[in-house]
Amino acid sequence: MNLSNHFLIAMPSMHDPIFGGTVVYLCEHNDYGALGVVINRPMELTLDHLLEKLNLKPEIPAPFEKPVMFGGPVQDDRGFVLHTPDAKFNSMLTISNDVAFTTSRDILEAIASGEGPEKMLVSIGYAGWSAGQLEQEISHNGWLTVSADPSIIFDLPISQRYTAAIKLLGFDPNKLTYEVGHA
Repeated sequence: MNLSNHFLIAMPSMHDPIFGGTVVYLCEHNDYGALGVVINRPMELTLDHLLEKLNLKPEIPAPFEKPVMFGGPVQDDRGFVLHTPDAKFNSMLTISNDVAFTTSRDILEAIASGEGPEKMLVSIGYAGWSAGQLEQEISHNGWLTVSADPSIIFDLPISQRYTAAIKLLGFDPNKLTYEVGHA
């Protein structure tokens, strides 16, 4: 099972203070574990303030008041960017034709100079799972999975992302049972 380029949608019954109500975009999933970014948990930090903290002054007027996302509890002192792969950056991982993931400062420098990607989501931290951990959480009904739709990441208001991701499933998850069973 490879869930790269999929959404993990927290089951409505998940009351975890970190992941309850979240949608995670999975950037990488393999035998060693999984790495993703929460796409619907804004921080009080905005992109313009983040750039200012990094001593990167925008060279052009642009809408930098976008909120930075809480990407997850791992490396919560580092920035991570989901973006359209319309430029090349150091430490860039191309996930699909529509989404790339970059961890290097050069993308933030490009954003400040007006030469950044067309669409982006900036986060602090990421969500990570060790080998087999995510599969176990899924088997215990912690997460729903569905192929990702980049428009949910880049085009929808944050408040609509969870509902839109659930709609991709084609059924009402509130009617699911939260009991695990095996036939």
